[in-house]
Amino acid sequence: MVRAFVIVMVWLAAGSASAQSRFDGWASAIVAADWRTSTGEPIQAFDNARRDLTEGFLAAGFSRADMVDVTLRPDARPVTTAEDAVQRIAETTSRAQRGCFLYLTSHGLPEQIVFGPDVILTPTLLATLVRNWCGERPTVLVLSACFSGSFTDALAGPNRMILTAARRDRASFGCSEDAVYPYFDGCVIERLPSATDFIALGNAVRSCVKDREEAEGLSPASEPQVFIGANMQLLVPTLRFNRPSS
Repeated sequence: MVRAFVIVMVWLAAGSASAQSRFDGWASAIVAADWRTSTGEPIQAFDNARRDLTEGFLAAGFSRADMVDVTLRPDARPVTTAEDAVQRIAETTSRAQRGCFLYLTSHGLPEQIVFGPDVILTPTLLATLVRNWCGERPTVLVLSACFSGSFTDALAGPNRMILTAARRDRASFGCSEDAVYPYFDGCVIERLPSATDFIALGNAVRSCVKDREEAEGLSPASEPQVFIGANMQLLVPTLRFNRPSS
């Protein structure tokens, strides 16, 4: 408890140097890692989400200079490969070292998330990447993919907060050709402007997803998951999102 308190006070002191945002010095990355329906037809839902999530998190206080915002679809111009994205995130996290925020939206299977045309992230691979990128600094991870709860055990740590679009044995919804966003991403975009911090956002998104799935009679429910490490339980409420009135 004492160690966690010291961590919070150190990060509060560092944040007090700038009145602009509690996320000054944080590296962030928002990646649309797939571009297809489950049958392989091209869709815009992941890229729509990336675009509007980027806008929303910039408004919440993240810095454009320290944000990686990419699509891995192979017909994009310019093309960003999985290797390019990993390198760009590494460069950003080596420069902005107060904290890490990583958001992936993609298709998933148990213990698999699509990361571009040729790469599949496993829990072990993603945990290794996050460790290399973020080390022991405060880190918030959002995984928007079916079965993404299967990544929580490998990624969990006292300095981590993890939001997943579904529990480990459930699909999520909203990846059809007519979808504007995956449902989970749409709920993040909808609830972010009124959320005070990541804990409030996680709770609001879970409620939003539940309401939408029930309204549309979708079953079984995806049941988005939230994990908050011991140190982050004290720190996250101090990391308040920017608001126009603040």
